[in-house]
Amino acid sequence: MEAQVFSSFEQIILDQIGLGAGTREGGIKDQAGEPDNRGKLVVDATVAEQSIRYPTDLGLLDEARRHYLAVAKKRKLSSTERRRGVREQLQYLRRNLTHISVLLDEVGSTPFPLPAKHQRQYWIIQHVYSQQEGMYRSRSRRCADRIVSISQPHVRPIVRGKLSKPVEFGSKLSVSVVEGIALVDHISWDAFNESGDLPEQIESYKRRTGVYPDTVLADGIYGTRENRRYMKDRGIRFGGKPPGRPVKETEENQEQLRQQRRQRKLDALERIPIEGKFGQGKNGYRLNYIRARLRDTSEAWINSIFLVMNLLVLVRELYEDLFNFTKNSSYLLFQDFLDRICRVLGNILNVAKEDLVSN
Repeated sequence: MEAQVFSSFEQIILDQIGLGAGTREGGIKDQAGEPDNRGKLVVDATVAEQSIRYPTDLGLLDEARRHYLAVAKKRKLSSTERRRGVREQLQYLRRNLTHISVLLDEVGSTPFPLPAKHQRQYWIIQHVYSQQEGMYRSRSRRCADRIVSISQPHVRPIVRGKLSKPVEFGSKLSVSVVEGIALVDHISWDAFNESGDLPEQIESYKRRTGVYPDTVLADGIYGTRENRRYMKDRGIRFGGKPPGRPVKETEENQEQLRQQRRQRKLDALERIPIEGKFGQGKNGYRLNYIRARLRDTSEAWINSIFLVMNLLVLVRELYEDLFNFTKNSSYLLFQDFLDRICRVLGNILNVAKEDLVSN
Protein backbone atom coordinates (compact mmCIF):
# COMPACT_ATOMS: atom_id res chain seq x y z
CA MET A 1 0.00 0.00 0.00
CA GLU A 2 1.20 3.49 -0.85
CA ALA A 3 1.58 6.52 1.43
CA GLN A 4 -1.77 8.01 0.31
CA VAL A 5 -3.60 4.97 1.69
CA PHE A 6 -1.99 5.35 5.10
CA SER A 7 -2.79 9.09 5.01
CA SER A 8 -6.45 8.10 4.60
CA PHE A 9 -6.12 5.80 7.63
CA GLU A 10 -4.66 8.67 9.67
CA GLN A 11 -7.51 10.99 8.65
CA ILE A 12 -10.10 8.40 9.72
CA ILE A 13 -8.52 8.23 13.19
CA LEU A 14 -8.28 12.04 13.48
CA ASP A 15 -11.94 12.39 12.48
CA GLN A 16 -13.00 9.79 15.04
CA ILE A 17 -11.37 11.60 17.97
CA GLY A 18 -12.70 14.97 16.82
CA LEU A 19 -9.54 16.51 15.32
CA GLY A 20 -10.39 16.24 11.62
CA ALA A 21 -11.22 19.28 9.51
CA GLY A 22 -14.80 18.08 9.00
CA THR A 23 -15.45 17.36 12.69
CA ARG A 24 -14.17 20.51 14.36
CA GLU A 25 -16.67 22.95 15.78
CA GLY A 26 -16.95 26.48 14.40
CA GLY A 27 -14.75 28.12 17.03
CA ILE A 28 -13.71 31.77 17.28
CA LYS A 29 -12.92 33.53 14.01
CA ASP A 30 -10.77 36.56 13.32
CA GLN A 31 -11.83 39.76 11.53
CA ALA A 32 -11.26 38.18 8.11
CA GLY A 33 -13.61 35.33 8.98
CA GLU A 34 -10.83 32.73 9.20
CA PRO A 35 -10.68 30.39 12.22
CA ASP A 36 -7.99 31.14 14.79
CA ASN A 37 -4.93 28.89 15.07
CA ARG A 38 -5.47 25.99 17.43
CA GLY A 39 -3.52 23.05 18.78
CA LYS A 40 0.14 22.17 18.99
CA LEU A 41 2.23 20.49 16.33
CA VAL A 42 5.26 18.51 17.54
CA VAL A 43 7.74 17.50 14.84
CA ASP A 44 10.98 15.51 14.77
CA ALA A 45 12.89 13.01 12.64
CA THR A 46 14.31 9.53 13.22
CA VAL A 47 15.76 6.59 11.31
CA ALA A 48 14.00 3.24 10.84
CA GLU A 49 16.92 0.86 10.49
CA GLN A 50 16.80 -2.10 8.13
CA SER A 51 17.62 -5.66 9.08
CA ILE A 52 21.04 -5.85 7.41
CA ARG A 53 24.48 -6.90 8.57
CA TYR A 54 26.63 -3.94 9.59
CA PRO A 55 28.29 -3.05 6.27
CA THR A 56 32.06 -2.89 5.87
CA ASP A 57 34.07 -2.68 2.67
CA LEU A 58 35.49 -6.17 3.21
CA GLY A 59 32.14 -7.66 4.14
CA LEU A 60 30.32 -6.05 1.22
CA LEU A 61 32.88 -7.26 -1.32
CA ASP A 62 32.86 -10.69 0.28
CA GLU A 63 29.07 -10.81 0.06
CA ALA A 64 29.31 -10.05 -3.66
CA ARG A 65 31.94 -12.78 -4.20
CA ARG A 66 30.55 -15.28 -1.63
CA HIS A 67 33.95 -16.25 -0.26
CA TYR A 68 35.38 -15.83 3.23
CA LEU A 69 38.85 -14.49 3.84
CA ALA A 70 41.15 -15.38 6.67
CA VAL A 71 41.64 -11.68 7.33
CA ALA A 72 37.91 -11.29 8.05
CA LYS A 73 38.28 -13.59 11.08
CA LYS A 74 40.60 -11.14 12.80
CA ARG A 75 38.94 -9.22 15.60
CA LYS A 76 40.71 -5.95 14.82
CA LEU A 77 42.26 -4.84 11.53
CA SER A 78 44.93 -2.24 10.95
CA SER A 79 44.50 0.18 8.06
CA THR A 80 47.22 -1.68 6.12
CA GLU A 81 45.54 -5.06 6.62
CA ARG A 82 42.16 -3.64 5.68
CA ARG A 83 43.53 -2.04 2.51
CA ARG A 84 45.32 -5.27 1.53
CA GLY A 85 42.12 -7.26 2.10
CA VAL A 86 40.08 -4.83 -0.02
CA ARG A 87 42.64 -5.03 -2.81
CA GLU A 88 42.53 -8.83 -2.80
CA GLN A 89 38.73 -8.85 -2.78
CA LEU A 90 38.65 -6.41 -5.69
CA GLN A 91 41.03 -8.61 -7.65
CA TYR A 92 38.95 -11.73 -7.00
CA LEU A 93 35.72 -9.96 -7.85
CA ARG A 94 37.20 -8.47 -11.04
CA ARG A 95 38.29 -11.95 -12.10
CA ASN A 96 34.82 -13.39 -11.50
CA LEU A 97 33.09 -10.53 -13.32
CA THR A 98 35.48 -10.97 -16.25
CA HIS A 99 34.63 -14.69 -16.46
CA ILE A 100 30.91 -13.89 -16.45
CA SER A 101 31.40 -11.26 -19.16
CA VAL A 102 33.27 -13.79 -21.36
CA LEU A 103 30.49 -16.36 -20.92
CA LEU A 104 27.85 -13.76 -21.82
CA ASP A 105 29.81 -12.84 -24.97
CA GLU A 106 29.76 -16.50 -26.01
CA VAL A 107 25.98 -16.55 -25.66
CA GLY A 108 25.74 -13.80 -28.27
CA SER A 109 22.50 -12.07 -29.17
CA THR A 110 20.20 -14.65 -27.58
CA PRO A 111 17.97 -13.52 -24.67
CA PHE A 112 19.80 -12.79 -21.43
CA PRO A 113 20.38 -16.22 -19.81
CA LEU A 114 19.82 -15.11 -16.21
CA PRO A 115 16.37 -14.66 -14.63
CA ALA A 116 15.34 -11.13 -13.67
CA LYS A 117 16.33 -11.55 -10.00
CA HIS A 118 19.87 -12.74 -10.77
CA GLN A 119 20.25 -10.19 -13.55
CA ARG A 120 19.44 -7.42 -11.08
CA GLN A 121 21.96 -8.79 -8.58
CA TYR A 122 24.59 -8.96 -11.35
CA TRP A 123 24.09 -5.28 -12.13
CA ILE A 124 24.18 -4.35 -8.44
CA ILE A 125 27.44 -6.28 -7.90
CA GLN A 126 29.04 -4.49 -10.85
CA HIS A 127 28.02 -1.15 -9.35
CA VAL A 128 29.39 -2.16 -5.93
CA TYR A 129 32.68 -3.14 -7.57
CA SER A 130 32.86 0.23 -9.35
CA GLN A 131 32.21 2.14 -6.12
CA GLN A 132 34.69 0.13 -4.03
CA GLU A 133 37.42 0.32 -6.67
CA GLY A 134 36.96 4.10 -6.92
CA MET A 135 37.26 4.50 -3.14
CA TYR A 136 40.30 2.20 -3.06
CA ARG A 137 42.15 4.13 -5.74
CA SER A 138 41.31 7.54 -4.25
CA ARG A 139 42.06 6.32 -0.68
CA SER A 140 38.64 7.54 0.38
CA ARG A 141 35.89 6.04 2.54
CA ARG A 142 33.04 7.95 0.90
CA CYS A 143 31.22 7.99 -2.41
CA ALA A 144 27.89 9.26 -3.73
CA ASP A 145 24.87 6.93 -3.30
CA ARG A 146 27.00 4.29 -1.65
CA ILE A 147 25.49 0.80 -1.65
CA VAL A 148 25.77 -0.97 1.71
CA SER A 149 23.74 -4.11 0.99
CA ILE A 150 23.55 -6.34 -2.10
CA SER A 151 20.03 -7.52 -1.25
CA GLN A 152 18.79 -4.00 -0.38
CA PRO A 153 20.65 -1.56 -2.65
CA HIS A 154 18.25 1.29 -1.81
CA VAL A 155 19.56 1.47 1.79
CA ARG A 156 22.01 4.30 2.46
CA PRO A 157 24.20 5.16 5.44
CA ILE A 158 22.69 8.05 7.42
CA VAL A 159 25.03 9.90 9.78
CA ARG A 160 23.18 10.77 13.00
CA GLY A 161 26.08 11.80 15.23
CA LYS A 162 24.92 9.77 18.24
CA LEU A 163 27.51 8.41 20.63
CA SER A 164 26.23 4.81 20.54
CA LYS A 165 25.33 4.80 16.81
CA PRO A 166 27.10 7.48 14.77
CA VAL A 167 25.80 5.92 11.53
CA GLU A 168 22.45 4.19 10.96
CA PHE A 169 21.33 2.21 7.92
CA GLY A 170 17.71 2.56 6.88
CA SER A 171 15.13 5.16 5.95
CA LYS A 172 14.83 8.58 7.55
CA LEU A 173 11.40 9.70 8.71
CA SER A 174 9.85 13.11 9.34
CA VAL A 175 7.07 12.64 11.89
CA SER A 176 4.56 15.04 13.46
CA VAL A 177 2.45 14.36 16.55
CA VAL A 178 -1.02 15.88 16.99
CA GLU A 179 -2.80 15.12 20.28
CA GLY A 180 -0.95 11.81 20.61
CA ILE A 181 -1.49 10.74 16.97
CA ALA A 182 1.86 10.18 15.18
CA LEU A 183 1.75 11.07 11.47
CA VAL A 184 4.49 10.05 9.03
CA ASP A 185 4.98 13.07 6.73
CA HIS A 186 8.10 12.06 4.79
CA ILE A 187 10.09 8.85 4.23
CA SER A 188 13.41 9.05 2.40
CA TRP A 189 16.22 6.55 1.86
CA ASP A 190 18.75 9.38 1.50
CA ALA A 191 19.88 11.70 4.26
CA PHE A 192 18.09 15.06 4.30
CA ASN A 193 17.75 18.13 6.48
CA GLU A 194 14.46 17.71 8.30
CA SER A 195 14.01 21.49 8.71
CA GLY A 196 12.99 21.67 5.03
CA ASP A 197 9.89 19.54 5.80
CA LEU A 198 8.42 21.95 8.36
CA PRO A 199 6.33 24.15 5.97
CA GLU A 200 4.74 21.08 4.37
CA GLN A 201 4.09 19.56 7.81
CA ILE A 202 2.30 22.74 8.88
CA GLU A 203 0.22 22.74 5.69
CA SER A 204 -0.61 19.06 6.26
CA TYR A 205 -1.80 19.98 9.76
CA LYS A 206 -4.18 22.54 8.24
CA ARG A 207 -5.47 20.05 5.64
CA ARG A 208 -6.15 17.49 8.35
CA THR A 209 -7.65 19.76 11.02
CA GLY A 210 -8.90 22.81 9.09
CA VAL A 211 -6.75 25.33 10.99
CA TYR A 212 -3.08 26.19 11.44
CA PRO A 213 -1.44 25.16 14.72
CA ASP A 214 -1.07 27.74 17.44
CA THR A 215 2.41 26.48 18.37
CA VAL A 216 5.10 24.37 16.71
CA LEU A 217 7.40 22.45 19.06
CA ALA A 218 10.61 21.17 17.48
CA ASP A 219 14.38 20.91 17.79
CA GLY A 220 16.54 23.96 17.20
CA ILE A 221 17.45 22.65 13.73
CA TYR A 222 13.91 23.56 12.60
CA GLY A 223 14.33 27.18 13.67
CA THR A 224 15.85 28.50 10.44
CA ARG A 225 15.18 32.07 9.36
CA GLU A 226 12.98 30.87 6.50
CA ASN A 227 10.89 28.66 8.79
CA ARG A 228 10.56 31.41 11.40
CA ARG A 229 9.45 33.87 8.74
CA TYR A 230 6.97 31.33 7.37
CA MET A 231 5.45 30.74 10.83
CA LYS A 232 5.37 34.43 11.71
CA ASP A 233 3.37 35.23 8.55
CA ARG A 234 0.73 32.71 9.70
CA GLY A 235 0.62 33.71 13.34
CA ILE A 236 2.30 30.52 14.59
CA ARG A 237 4.57 30.58 17.64
CA PHE A 238 7.80 28.55 17.46
CA GLY A 239 8.73 26.92 20.75
CA GLY A 240 12.48 27.51 20.66
CA LYS A 241 15.18 30.02 21.41
CA PRO A 242 15.00 33.27 19.42
CA PRO A 243 17.77 33.79 16.84
CA GLY A 244 20.76 36.02 17.42
CA ARG A 245 22.60 36.94 20.59
CA PRO A 246 20.78 36.72 23.95
CA VAL A 247 19.14 39.92 25.14
CA LYS A 248 20.95 41.63 27.98
CA GLU A 249 18.95 41.28 31.18
CA THR A 250 17.96 44.54 32.91
CA GLU A 251 15.51 45.49 35.63
CA GLU A 252 12.93 46.48 33.02
CA ASN A 253 12.97 43.19 31.06
CA GLN A 254 13.90 40.82 33.87
CA GLU A 255 10.35 39.52 34.38
CA GLN A 256 9.73 39.17 30.64
CA LEU A 257 12.93 37.15 30.13
CA ARG A 258 12.03 34.96 33.09
CA GLN A 259 8.64 34.21 31.54
CA GLN A 260 10.26 33.39 28.20
CA ARG A 261 12.67 30.95 29.88
CA ARG A 262 9.76 29.36 31.74
CA GLN A 263 7.82 29.01 28.49
CA ARG A 264 10.79 27.41 26.69
CA LYS A 265 11.12 24.94 29.55
CA LEU A 266 7.42 24.02 29.25
CA ASP A 267 7.79 23.68 25.47
CA ALA A 268 10.73 21.30 25.94
CA LEU A 269 8.63 19.15 28.28
CA GLU A 270 5.77 19.04 25.78
CA ARG A 271 8.17 17.80 23.09
CA ILE A 272 8.86 14.63 25.08
CA PRO A 273 5.88 12.65 23.68
CA ILE A 274 7.37 12.50 20.18
CA GLU A 275 10.55 10.95 21.58
CA GLY A 276 8.30 8.53 23.44
CA LYS A 277 6.62 7.62 20.15
CA PHE A 278 10.00 6.79 18.62
CA GLY A 279 10.89 4.71 21.67
CA GLN A 280 7.56 2.90 21.58
CA GLY A 281 7.98 2.14 17.88
CA LYS A 282 11.56 0.91 18.21
CA ASN A 283 11.29 -0.99 21.49
CA GLY A 284 7.74 -2.30 21.16
CA TYR A 285 7.27 -2.76 17.42
CA ARG A 286 10.85 -3.10 16.11
CA LEU A 287 10.85 0.13 14.12
CA ASN A 288 14.65 -0.13 14.32
CA TYR A 289 14.66 -3.61 12.75
CA ILE A 290 12.63 -3.50 9.53
CA ARG A 291 12.88 -6.98 8.00
CA ALA A 292 11.21 -6.22 4.65
CA ARG A 293 13.67 -6.25 1.75
CA LEU A 294 11.99 -4.17 -0.95
CA ARG A 295 11.66 -0.38 -0.77
CA ASP A 296 7.84 -0.34 -1.08
CA THR A 297 7.24 -3.12 1.43
CA SER A 298 9.65 -1.49 3.91
CA GLU A 299 7.73 1.79 3.69
CA ALA A 300 4.42 -0.06 4.13
CA TRP A 301 5.94 -1.88 7.14
CA ILE A 302 6.94 1.46 8.72
CA ASN A 303 3.54 3.06 8.08
CA SER A 304 1.79 -0.02 9.51
CA ILE A 305 3.74 0.34 12.78
CA PHE A 306 2.55 3.94 13.16
CA LEU A 307 -1.00 2.88 12.23
CA VAL A 308 -1.06 0.32 15.06
CA MET A 309 0.26 2.87 17.56
CA ASN A 310 -2.42 5.37 16.45
CA LEU A 311 -5.18 2.77 16.79
CA LEU A 312 -4.04 2.17 20.37
CA VAL A 313 -4.36 5.91 21.03
CA LEU A 314 -7.87 5.85 19.57
CA VAL A 315 -8.88 2.90 21.75
CA ARG A 316 -7.53 4.68 24.84
CA GLU A 317 -9.45 7.88 23.96
CA LEU A 318 -12.72 5.99 23.47
CA TYR A 319 -12.11 3.94 26.62
CA GLU A 320 -11.64 7.11 28.67
CA ASP A 321 -14.84 8.59 27.21
CA LEU A 322 -16.68 5.42 28.15
CA PHE A 323 -15.87 5.71 31.87
CA ASN A 324 -16.39 9.46 32.12
CA PHE A 325 -20.16 8.85 32.33
CA THR A 326 -22.30 7.35 35.07
CA LYS A 327 -22.38 3.62 35.74
CA ASN A 328 -26.16 3.37 35.15
CA SER A 329 -25.79 3.51 31.37
CA SER A 330 -22.54 1.56 31.24
CA TYR A 331 -23.96 -1.20 29.00
CA LEU A 332 -25.16 1.24 26.34
CA LEU A 333 -21.91 3.18 26.50
CA PHE A 334 -19.91 0.00 26.18
CA GLN A 335 -21.99 -0.97 23.14
CA ASP A 336 -21.34 2.49 21.64
CA PHE A 337 -17.64 2.06 22.38
CA LEU A 338 -17.56 -1.22 20.43
CA ASP A 339 -19.59 0.30 17.58
CA ARG A 340 -17.15 3.18 17.17
CA ILE A 341 -14.17 0.83 17.15
CA CYS A 342 -15.82 -1.41 14.55
CA ARG A 343 -16.75 1.66 12.47
CA VAL A 344 -13.12 2.85 12.37
CA LEU A 345 -11.79 -0.60 11.51
CA GLY A 346 -14.48 -0.99 8.84
CA ASN A 347 -13.51 2.34 7.23
CA ILE A 348 -9.84 1.35 7.25
CA LEU A 349 -10.63 -2.03 5.66
CA ASN A 350 -12.77 -0.35 2.99
CA VAL A 351 -9.93 2.01 2.05
CA ALA A 352 -7.49 -0.94 1.92
CA LYS A 353 -9.92 -2.94 -0.24
CA GLU A 354 -10.33 -0.04 -2.68
CA ASP A 355 -6.56 0.23 -2.95
CA LEU A 356 -6.22 -3.49 -3.70
CA VAL A 357 -8.98 -3.35 -6.32
CA SER A 358 -7.43 -0.31 -8.05
CA ASN A 359 -4.05 -2.05 -8.20
